[in-house]
Amino acid sequence: MAGLTLYGLDPSPPVRAVKLTLAALNLAYKYVNISVLDRDQLSGDYLKKNPQHTVPTLEEDGHYMWDSHAINAYLVAKYGKTDSLYPRDLRQRALVDQRLHFDSGVVFANGIRSIIQPVLFLGQKTVPQERYEAIFEIYDFMETFLQGEEFMAGSHVTIADFSLISSVSSLPAFVDFDPVKYPKVDAWIRRMEKLPYYEEANGKGARIFAASIKKTKFSFEK
Repeated sequence: MAGLTLYGLDPSPPVRAVKLTLAALNLAYKYVNISVLDRDQLSGDYLKKNPQHTVPTLEEDGHYMWDSHAINAYLVAKYGKTDSLYPRDLRQRALVDQRLHFDSGVVFANGIRSIIQPVLFLGQKTVPQERYEAIFEIYDFMETFLQGEEFMAGSHVTIADFSLISSVSSLPAFVDFDPVKYPKVDAWIRRMEKLPYYEEANGKGARIFAASIKKTKFSFEK
């Protein structure tokens, strides 16, 4: 077994997505905490590993890769005993890829990062109302994705679910989730929470993330 080291911090949704994949694959790894608020990611040593200075970064025997979606696809391709988490069938894989791009470009970039960047790193106390509306648009899309399906890309768990649950479990830090309005999303969340490794890999970090956001006491513009 190759030596794996994950660089990140528990509150980070992308880091939690990789932790879910590592747990699902039952892979042992070393965990190195990188405090983004203390700017650990900008140290010379870290920039040599990941010049984009993001988390997570995965090290495997002196080789480095970043972006949680790329990392998860790699881990399943190399270490998965089956392809269920990231199907080899091209049409099934395309659906998983679409959900991964949705997480990256819509949920994380347009939802989470567009709020935490000004609030956590720039100290702003108000966020444009459009960021509030963007979160509900995310839920609307996901409710549609789950029509007739138990998971985000079909009938079983894939890395698309790992990426999206890590992001979606972070959204209530900004806006309360309404299970009545989004019953399919709510049922999917409950299914994900039943995974035996969910709490350690994601639940704990999601609560830390929420607490850090609540401390800022930010508000949306009216």
